[in-house]
Amino acid sequence: MESENQTELEAPTPPSEHIVGDPPQMSEVATLGNIFFEPGNTFEDLRRKPRFIIGSIIIALLVTAYGFALYYKVGDQGYRRFAAEQMDKSPQTQGMSAEQKSDAIDLQMKIGAGVRYGMPILVFISLLIGGLLYWLGAKAFGGTGTFLHSLSVWVYSTLPPAIVGMIANVVILFFKSVDEIDIGASQRGVVTANPSFLMDGKASPVLATVIATFDLFFIWGWILAAIGLRITNRISSGSAWAIVLILALVGTALRVIGALFSGNVS
Repeated sequence: MESENQTELEAPTPPSEHIVGDPPQMSEVATLGNIFFEPGNTFEDLRRKPRFIIGSIIIALLVTAYGFALYYKVGDQGYRRFAAEQMDKSPQTQGMSAEQKSDAIDLQMKIGAGVRYGMPILVFISLLIGGLLYWLGAKAFGGTGTFLHSLSVWVYSTLPPAIVGMIANVVILFFKSVDEIDIGASQRGVVTANPSFLMDGKASPVLATVIATFDLFFIWGWILAAIGLRITNRISSGSAWAIVLILALVGTALRVIGALFSGNVS
C-alpha cells in the first residue's frame, strides 16, 4: 500500500498544468509564421512565454504605412475637399463663414498629419487596451492567464488579418483611381471583405456599418482570439467565444455611433 501511495505521489502532473514559465519551443520569428498555420500550437507556446513586441511593431508599421499610402494617393487637396464636404453635412458648421470653414479645415489637416505621424503610438495604446479587455474578460470567466498572456492573444489574433489585409489594401490602392476612392470609407481600408459592398454606404452609413461587421478579416481574428483565450487562460471554448463576441458587439456599437455622427461607414 505504501508503495502504491508513493507511486501516486511521484506521478508527473500533466504538462498543461505546468506549462506557464517553461522555456518556449518556438522562437519569436517562428511564432510570427506559425500563427498562420498552427494557431493552437502557437498559443500553447505563448502560454509558456507571452510574446508580443515584434508582432506589435509589425502591426503598427502596417497601419502607419497604409495611412500614409492613402494620404499620398488622394493628396492634400483631396483631404481638404473631403473635410469641406463633411462640414457642409454638419448642422453645427453650416452657419460658419468661408474664412471660419477654411481655418477649421486647416486645423483638421494639422490634426490629421499629427495622427499619421503618431499612428504607431496610437496602435500600441490600442493593443494595450485590447489586451486589458481580454484579460478582464478572461478573469471574469475564471481564466488563469496573466495580462501579458491576454496581450499576446490580442496581438497574435490581430496579426494575420492585419498582414494580409493591409498588403491587399496597399496593392488595391496602388491600382485604384483617385476618383473611385471614398476617403471616409477608406480610412479602414479599400478592400471590402463583407456584404456591405452590395449597398450604398453613403445613403445608409449606419446599416452599412452593421453589415460590415461580418467581415472575413474580422471573423478570422475572432476565431484566432477564441482559440488563444481558451488555450492561454484554460477556459472553455464557450467562455472564450463569449468574451470575443461581447467585445465585438461593443466595437460594433461604437462604430455605429461614429457612422451616425459622421455620415460615413465606420
